[in-house]
Amino acid sequence: MKLNIVHAGQLVTVGGPSRARRGAELRELGIIHDGAIAIRDGVIEWVGPTGEIPDKGAPEFDASGKVVLPGFVDSHTHAVFARTRTDEFEWRIEGTPYMEILARGGGILSSVKAVRESTRLRVCFADKFFEHGTTTIEAKSGYGLNLESEIRMLEAMRSEPKLEVVSTYLGAHALPPEYQNNRAAFIDRVIDDLSSIHTRRLAEFCDVFVEPGVFTPEEARRIFAEAKSLGMNVKIHADEFQSSGGARLAVEAGATSADHLGAVSAPDIRRIAASGVVATLLPATLFMLGQTHYAPARELIESGAAVALATDFNPGTSPTLNMQFVLSLACTQMRMTPAESIVASTMNGACAVRRQDRLGSIEAGKQADIAVYDVPDYREIPYFAAVNFCVAAFKRGEIVWERK
Repeated sequence: MKLNIVHAGQLVTVGGPSRARRGAELRELGIIHDGAIAIRDGVIEWVGPTGEIPDKGAPEFDASGKVVLPGFVDSHTHAVFARTRTDEFEWRIEGTPYMEILARGGGILSSVKAVRESTRLRVCFADKFFEHGTTTIEAKSGYGLNLESEIRMLEAMRSEPKLEVVSTYLGAHALPPEYQNNRAAFIDRVIDDLSSIHTRRLAEFCDVFVEPGVFTPEEARRIFAEAKSLGMNVKIHADEFQSSGGARLAVEAGATSADHLGAVSAPDIRRIAASGVVATLLPATLFMLGQTHYAPARELIESGAAVALATDFNPGTSPTLNMQFVLSLACTQMRMTPAESIVASTMNGACAVRRQDRLGSIEAGKQADIAVYDVPDYREIPYFAAVNFCVAAFKRGEIVWERK
């Protein structure tokens, strides 16, 4: 199949090395004015000015006056769940303390109960990701907290037909009710279950939620040791609300990414910057929780860390899948520039799921995952907060969504 995307007002290629971008590299967008892309069999064959496109006889998609970006890589979601938590949303607005929300059956364990009771699981709103310019997501289990339900969640990710889903096993997301008085046995069970997950090839990554009141660095260290012995890569929920050793453990364990980092310490910023760990920031979560303190993006960038952005789409604390909105929050609340936010959500997002060799930029040889926005200037995407300007999305060169 052949397709030419032509006359892009700004073709934002994010071209460059297929690795995490740091420092000044985060502002390098590789813009081509009146740009074009030649796609062949789902792969980008050529990129350059429209007037120089080699095969002018191929079918065309006219992007005149529009911005064309690589498809967003949303590298942290919890997109498989069974029902929303709207009651909990209202309780938080009314000022209900978190422990009381838990007593009412809210929190992560509410999602666990719903998943265990469900007869059918799926990636929620898969088509909506395309509508907002996202062509690849990472999705975590962690709302099952027993082997049967965790497998069902991971199988739902694998069965998604069009949206590319990178699967993560988050068996240690919370302590389930049946293990409230036997924490050590639960950690042992998570470790034992890893072999079943790995044998079924259901997850590429293993994640642990490290935070006071959830799981400790030592517990995560044991889980990660087993995951790595099986050849799995690791991620970590780290230092979301308190600096508690999660970021440090990410560096020690050679994690692909450390996510959240709302309370990361200055020494740990330096550790991450000196490592290969991608710092994945999730500003929509803190926004939805009504927080005023966000992750220190500027300090991370200026220290040389590789920063990525993601939605943390989940039914409890971040019910948004709109990466354009995340860009707006990154710019206004974390002082990232529009260019930095775009690179963080494309190439660096791809690095956070180890897909940088084929995703994250518009270059010859890359997979043709592309989104088109009805704005003349890429800066307008974060400038207009929470407005969806995406008019078309391509996955492997196929148009998977178009606004009519």
